Amino acid sequence: MNTTPDLSKFSLIFPDEATQAAHYRGEMRPAIDMFMLEELGLLEVFTLKNSDLDEYFTSDPAVIAHRMEVFGDMLACPEIAATLNRLIPVLTDIMELRRLEADSGQTESYLESITEIELYISSLATLHAGLSPIRDKLQSRAFRTLADRISELVESDYYAELNEKLSELTTRVRDIRSVTIGVNLDAQLRPASAGVLSINPEPFRSGDVLEKILRLNFKDDEYTCIANLVPFGKKQSENQKTALALAFNSAINEVYRQSLRSWKKIVQAYVLENTDFLLNLMPEIEFLVKGTVFLRALREKGLSLCTPTISCDEVVFRATGLYNPCVALKIEDEIVSNDLAFDRKDGAMIYVLTGPNRGGKSVITCSIGLAQAMMQLGLFVPAECAEISISDGIFTHFPTGADDTIDKGRLGEECARLRDIFEAVTEQSVVLLDESLSSTGSFEASYIAAEVLAGLSRVGCRCLFSTHLHELASKIDEINERTAPDGGNRIDTLVAGMEEGKRSFKIVRAKPDGKSYARDIADKYGLSYESILKNISH
Repeated sequence: MNTTPDLSKFSLIFPDEATQAAHYRGEMRPAIDMFMLEELGLLEVFTLKNSDLDEYFTSDPAVIAHRMEVFGDMLACPEIAATLNRLIPVLTDIMELRRLEADSGQTESYLESITEIELYISSLATLHAGLSPIRDKLQSRAFRTLADRISELVESDYYAELNEKLSELTTRVRDIRSVTIGVNLDAQLRPASAGVLSINPEPFRSGDVLEKILRLNFKDDEYTCIANLVPFGKKQSENQKTALALAFNSAINEVYRQSLRSWKKIVQAYVLENTDFLLNLMPEIEFLVKGTVFLRALREKGLSLCTPTISCDEVVFRATGLYNPCVALKIEDEIVSNDLAFDRKDGAMIYVLTGPNRGGKSVITCSIGLAQAMMQLGLFVPAECAEISISDGIFTHFPTGADDTIDKGRLGEECARLRDIFEAVTEQSVVLLDESLSSTGSFEASYIAAEVLAGLSRVGCRCLFSTHLHELASKIDEINERTAPDGGNRIDTLVAGMEEGKRSFKIVRAKPDGKSYARDIADKYGLSYESILKNISH
């Protein structure tokens, strides 16, 4: 017989057993949690039922590259997702069958064994029919390996023997039409023992007089019933009927026990092992299918997706044409993209972003986190091109939803959350602050924010601080002078633009002028001094 391929450790989302084992030991996993993903908006467009999305984040460049190849195949070949979607219900049935077996304690049911093998063969057939025709189109090692191994299984002697055995045994079971039961009675004509005398390929006849007349056959034989058993009478309870049915099933299993033993050897030595391989892939399959749906939706809107260059030599985040994919899927208007560069050579590692309310500050803040998170899931990045270094964590400090009023309790909570970030952040981290410290007055907020920025500069991480505190932006040169002797990274300013009094949602690297936003809006609504004079003179 052919040697069957070892599929027990196969994974679609890890390149090899070593990286998979390391991941599940908790190694190479960044500090990115579900709360942060909810704040970024990713869970609105990418959710899983059978696992949490944060289980899939990785800091391993090899794993990221491997997954991008897999997603590339899935985007190029829609047949893969269609095949996997057909496979999921079959695997779900296998899992449910095993659960029922475990709950009932019946591990040697002949009929359930046959059903499981039928489901297993169905799953292999589904994969083979879906992947074999597109084998030469596949580029990823994962799907090429899966296609090849499924072909090996389907074309193996084992598989042929399995089909032959299954056909033989299912025929025997499905040919059962009746069971002849013998009951021994004691001296008082009470049942003393009972058992199956034979299993028959045709049903018994009722023995009614009318039926004998219709058949013109009054001869009694072994298939003619002369009296019905009481448990199937109209007045019997469901418990009595169930008891008899269970007794019959038990008797049938007893009759086939010898066949079942040999059958189980095949199941345990070959089938169960390979079924487990497919069951173990179920969470991965859902992750890949849902991720592909998300990416395809962006592609169908004509939006860019790129394979980023993963920088291992320097801490960097450079993106051209970066956009927020979650916002892009919600709006009908054309999405505005931006260019951003966090690097030590030509730019800054920390930016303070100011601009008008609803001018795109929060959108671009989330865009950075989403691009980083998507890359470390192994998804393509929402940009025209990007170079990004791997992060050991993404830390967010977004508004809690409370009113922006002077509230000492809320200020204390904000400061505690910022302190928690400093306890975890490293040079490799990404920190996103959106309207932080908005619960206090501008003087206190600007002072605390300047201290926070100085600390982050010393840490050396990538950070975007989106804020309404225009006076904070005016202190950037002062903060840079303070941190430079300690080796702090440079801080710079970004501005959410206005054009002719309208928000452009373009983010530009410039010094902020808080008055310009007010002046543009005043001009737009005729509230500048010149406009007012003109209006009142008429």
